[in-house]
Amino acid sequence: MDSIKTFVAKHFERLLVLAIVIAAILVSYLVEQKFVLLNFYYLPVLTAGYFLGRRLSVLTAVFCVLAVVLLVVAQPRSFEGQAGSAYVFSFLAAWGGFLILASVAVGTLYERNEERLEDLRRAYVGVLEILAKYLEDTDRYTKGHSLRVAEQAMDIAIAMELPREEVENVRVGGLLHDIGKIEISGELIRKAASLTDEERAVFETHAERGAEILRQVGNVLKGAIPIVLSSHQHFSETVDPKSLPVGARIIAVADAFDAMTSDRPYRKGMPPWKAYEELKGGSGKQFDPEVVEAFGRVLSAKVETV
Repeated sequence: MDSIKTFVAKHFERLLVLAIVIAAILVSYLVEQKFVLLNFYYLPVLTAGYFLGRRLSVLTAVFCVLAVVLLVVAQPRSFEGQAGSAYVFSFLAAWGGFLILASVAVGTLYERNEERLEDLRRAYVGVLEILAKYLEDTDRYTKGHSLRVAEQAMDIAIAMELPREEVENVRVGGLLHDIGKIEISGELIRKAASLTDEERAVFETHAERGAEILRQVGNVLKGAIPIVLSSHQHFSETVDPKSLPVGARIIAVADAFDAMTSDRPYRKGMPPWKAYEELKGGSGKQFDPEVVEAFGRVLSAKVETV
């Protein structure tokens, strides 16, 4: 049941377009006034253009035209009874042409809007990444941490075969998972190994602070907000661990691995193999077993390419 819900949520727009197309075909087949109902086919085409882009919108339009042509072949009298054959075919040619032009126009507008949104997203990520790097540059032990976490997290997401959009959200979440530390004293961050209870309580609010920073840029980075908010939460801390965003579960593993393999003022970094053994020891408790297993594949692939 959960897999069905996941599939429907993942492909909702495509399923919606398909359902509208099927409904249009059935109505066209059953109702006598077929010319009037041809305009109903604009609905799935415009829906596809608005949600899925030009390519799928054009394919939807072509499919609708072919479906109507087959309907004409199957029920020629139902069309010719309303007008002559020449009129029918000229009307259908004009209708099909306008349908495809509409799909191109709406799909193009959608893609241009997506490009502008992506440019804006990159700009916001760039600014926040600069802030994160500035924060890390104040401490040589954490320098480059966010970038390494982002790269490792992206590799894990790809290994888990997540959708492209989710992979990008994971990468952005990895870059910005510690952005909330901007609002915390640099001195407090540098002495993280010996914090008082009061200082630790302040330090542990950086995930919430980071999520709030991302909320302030509107919907541009909304996909990364739940990832940043839950990135420091243990896998077993909730009644339903799978309710944690998969991106947060991935970043938790990548973050812990980088922390263990990096030098700190109070200890040397672990070798990668030993850090991975630690991750496996926390599998099912602190970390998602599926993510740990996928990270193992990523590390194996990197060793093989060295």
